[in-house]
Amino acid sequence: MDRLIIIMKKTLYLFAGLLFVACGVKTPQPPQEVVETTTEVPEATADEIVSDLPTERAKYHAAETILTDLIHTKLEVKFDWNKSELMGIETLTAKPHFYESNTLILKAKGMQINSVKREGKTLSFEYKDDLLTIDLGKTFTRNDEYTVIIDYVAKPEEREAGGSSAITSDKGLYFINPKGEDKSKMPQIWTQGETEASSVWFPTIDAPNSKTSQEIFMTVDDKYVTLSNGKFIGSKKNSDGTRTDHWKQELRHAPYLFMMAVGEFKVVKDFYTRQNGTKMEVNYYVEPEWEQFADDIFDETPEMIDYFSKLLGVEYAWDKYSQIVVRDYVSGAMENTGAVIFGDYAYKTDRELLDENDQSTIAHELFHHWFGDYVTCESWSNLPLNESFANYSQFLWDEHRYGLDEANFNAEKEMDGYFQSAQMQGHHDLIWFDYDEKEQMFDGHSYNKGGRILHMLRKYIGDEAFFASLKLYLTQNKFKAAEFHHLRQAFEEVTGEDLNWFFDQWFLGSGHPILDVEQVVSANSVKVRVVQKQNLELSPIFRLPMEIAVFDDAGKHVHKVVLDKLDQTFEFPVSGVVKCVIPDYQQVMLAKIRDEKPQSQFVQQYYLGETYGARDKAVRMGTKKMDSLSQMLVLDALNDKFWSIRSLAIEKAGKLRNENKDKATVIIKKLAMNDPNSSVRASALSYLESQGGEEIEALYVQAIERDSSYLVVASALRNLGKSNPDLAMQKAKALEGESSSKMIMGIASLYGMYGDASKFDYFESVLMGSKLSGFDQLGTMNTFSLFTSKGDLELFTKALPIYTHLKENGTYYTQMFLPQNVDYLVNAIGKTKSSISAEIDKHTEEGNALYADQARKQLTAWEKLESNYKALLEK
Repeated sequence: MDRLIIIMKKTLYLFAGLLFVACGVKTPQPPQEVVETTTEVPEATADEIVSDLPTERAKYHAAETILTDLIHTKLEVKFDWNKSELMGIETLTAKPHFYESNTLILKAKGMQINSVKREGKTLSFEYKDDLLTIDLGKTFTRNDEYTVIIDYVAKPEEREAGGSSAITSDKGLYFINPKGEDKSKMPQIWTQGETEASSVWFPTIDAPNSKTSQEIFMTVDDKYVTLSNGKFIGSKKNSDGTRTDHWKQELRHAPYLFMMAVGEFKVVKDFYTRQNGTKMEVNYYVEPEWEQFADDIFDETPEMIDYFSKLLGVEYAWDKYSQIVVRDYVSGAMENTGAVIFGDYAYKTDRELLDENDQSTIAHELFHHWFGDYVTCESWSNLPLNESFANYSQFLWDEHRYGLDEANFNAEKEMDGYFQSAQMQGHHDLIWFDYDEKEQMFDGHSYNKGGRILHMLRKYIGDEAFFASLKLYLTQNKFKAAEFHHLRQAFEEVTGEDLNWFFDQWFLGSGHPILDVEQVVSANSVKVRVVQKQNLELSPIFRLPMEIAVFDDAGKHVHKVVLDKLDQTFEFPVSGVVKCVIPDYQQVMLAKIRDEKPQSQFVQQYYLGETYGARDKAVRMGTKKMDSLSQMLVLDALNDKFWSIRSLAIEKAGKLRNENKDKATVIIKKLAMNDPNSSVRASALSYLESQGGEEIEALYVQAIERDSSYLVVASALRNLGKSNPDLAMQKAKALEGESSSKMIMGIASLYGMYGDASKFDYFESVLMGSKLSGFDQLGTMNTFSLFTSKGDLELFTKALPIYTHLKENGTYYTQMFLPQNVDYLVNAIGKTKSSISAEIDKHTEEGNALYADQARKQLTAWEKLESNYKALLEK
């Protein structure tokens, strides 16, 4: 599953340097010409040790004990759209796992159980606290299979739903606009099983270490399209105008990966050619108005399947690969086996895709079909076996598709996401056995931190050994549940090295290294001191393979060292002048590194460092004080090969002086019109706003009229609005018909800042319509609140139904922040009431009874309106 981070959008990675690798086997070598000093950690006193002793056993969330093996799950379902209910017949084949048993225990949440039968005989059962306990009427051994048939009704709307920040609801089965009352939203049904919500729509052993084959018969009105796991076997037309679709998956997977979707979707067909030459369906399910853009959104999927299959040495195992976009989804996306669900943020036009795509999420969910679906974590404590790999796939795809700079750029954002998550929510072990709630596992540790740890391991043992180890892990555990020790043992079997030291500190330990790096340069050497500053009550003293690069008159020298003490000093020989020292030369370490060195070395680091991270840090640190070398650095960085560095240089260009500022302006004008990256063009246009003048306004108009990127057009509109709002709104008027969610938000921002009451109709149409998605709807609502707060009683009155609509039908994030927006408007109303009250007092004192009475009527109207807005704050 991918979280929207979105908070985490597309919600999340880093690690240590290479040691010498020969013939695919890592051979540790001692650092050459290194003088090392250490600082010992003081021992705790006896009293301190005694006071820290626990008084009870620690919490431990073990994998669920397997009493019964599921073999095959057959579901026959139909739907009552008016009641939002599912009527189901489940035929479940199972057997005792080891010990003989006469009982079958299933999770069945919020259901009505009508009957349970075996071999035509009705069985007695107890249904209590979401557990269905069936008396099988006979004792079975582990060699005996049996089949029960359960007649039930799933009632998700009658069950009190929970949720978390990652998966906002555990209702399991979702009827979206089932009665068609919201004309802006296509009626649809979809499911969401992770973590344990599949048992809301069919009785099952709802645990990740349970696996079963499946088949589903879905009876729907003939106008609907269906989707589920496995192959589409066929359809049968029924006499009542309905149709029954049959989907079957013979390969076993966990119940949380079961899925269904129903709606008037269009299916855009594609295919993937397996290594044996056979073709497999790769289809995209979208609403009719998005059919023309489905290929633009998803068309690199077959190449991804091919790339990952070859990289892992394990062919994609499942029958098909379908991707569907649904409304009101409760997370980012979900890796249901062969039938992945995305939230509607994935809907983007071809022009919107110029600014932002969701390939990282597409790669994430696809990679789960090896790590999560093919091999599944045996417990939620082991969730990183699913999510860390899916997270790291985003780096692998970026590296393959866009190059190492793009991969490292996104990896640094992922790592920062982990740092922020840990700071807000606390640190814990990656394999986390003592969580409070299983939903806590879906955080910056399981995703971001885990992905970066895998990258460190890859760099430590080398690519050949890394991917050979993954192949071994996958083949040894295929269609099974695994724990992290299985992963460690696969790496140890391939490399021949005991890797407990790595897995203990990164998988069973908390926190991350915080490193202070200092250097002392002498005539013939440089001493590099590295001190581990992390909290040792939280984190271990880490063992960290690291590369330290020293640049001198003789060139580049990369020294491989191992940090394994709190305080170490390494001494390296140098020839002539030390130009720069770069710790963690390949920029792969999951650590906070405070690199203390002269600014002149940071300037040199830009030219000598090869990675995105080295160049990015060089521009940031090398321009703290703007001397002549720093100014030249900014000018050079404006032409950097990577777009993010160019954008950063534009930001720094404001600090340039005299002729260098003029040179930068010339370059930035060219970037604004011609840079291949839309983010750079948008940044350049924003920079030029400070220049002012007719020439710059002409550039803005040109960008608005000619640029294909909505991001660039919105930037041009916003900045033109600062100098010429009337012209900006005139240009925006011509763009009101655009369907881009980003463009709508950009126009709304302009109208919110400069528009008058005549712009209300635009806000009403977009906020009551279906084109705004995700955060764009939230941003537009925020702008509308600013717009409304400046209006009169009539405008506030007209705005109220919009907020009512958003409260009931807005996206998750719109609904989350709607109370703050309403509070803002209530405060604005309060200020208006205070002003009117003062006016009443003034008229009363002056004896103007008529004016005072008119003001009182106005005050009464505002008070009534205030009451209506406050009503929106009720649950």
